[in-house]
Amino acid sequence: MTFLFTTNLDGIVAAVDGSSTADVAAAWAAHEAVLRNVTLTLVYVKPSDEAGPWIDLPTSVEYLAERDRIAEDIVERASQHVRVVASELRDGQVKTLVREGPKMTALIDISKDADLMVVGCRGRGGVARLLLGSTSSALVHHSHSPVAVIHGETGAAEGDGPVVVGVDAMPASELAVAIAFDEASRRGVDLVAVHTWTNSGDFGSDVTSGDLLQQAEEELAQRIAGWAERYPDVTVHRVVGQDNPVHALVEQSSGAQLLVVGSHGHGGFAGMLLGSVSWAVVQLASGPVIVARRS
Repeated sequence: MTFLFTTNLDGIVAAVDGSSTADVAAAWAAHEAVLRNVTLTLVYVKPSDEAGPWIDLPTSVEYLAERDRIAEDIVERASQHVRVVASELRDGQVKTLVREGPKMTALIDISKDADLMVVGCRGRGGVARLLLGSTSSALVHHSHSPVAVIHGETGAAEGDGPVVVGVDAMPASELAVAIAFDEASRRGVDLVAVHTWTNSGDFGSDVTSGDLLQQAEEELAQRIAGWAERYPDVTVHRVVGQDNPVHALVEQSSGAQLLVVGSHGHGGFAGMLLGSVSWAVVQLASGPVIVARRS
């Protein structure tokens, strides 16, 4: 079997900041690196030494030394953590990287050379009532590569739960389907392909409910046909019906190892950063979600 998405030099990149949610994301990223047999890079973005034009004070040598010490401590602790939770990691498979500057800008730039960016749902300093932190929000909207947002309390890719993918009529879902088949094959689990709609306007007027169902089933079959041939080891279960796509995807993902969605949904347009369905699913899902982005 020839797998996809293992071409970039930096492989999988996990953003770390010393928080518990970042630790969970790094652990998940470590298991993903083992599955894909690629490098895992743990990256921390430290604050710039430029205080800003509103503060006319020199940055002390002591502050810079402490800032650098904290940065090295965070990536070293993360490196030790992933080696404990993913003992299958090979020697040299884990790298650490410290960048300086605006955090979101740095991570988005790093995503240009990554197969997959991995972040926790909220980082250090995140507000508990917020569903998604500023870093994860920025990446799912602006990353140049697919982004995995990790919810929950464990980063392990274990169990026999399926991979779930949302499929619609838009070309953007093609990458989501490709990633989902690849992930299901690596894990040796089934794939659940979900294709739902909320009103007949999705398919045109003057059609019966039976016509809608038949059209939807045919559309889904066309979307997955080529990938099913490429991954004959993956058993596909199709979920088709009239239902709110967000509700259907979140419901189907309960107990799943992974949920994959596209960056633009049905009715989206090229200028949109993230479709409304994908954005809602990323916030509401209880487990790992990959948003299938690309430049």
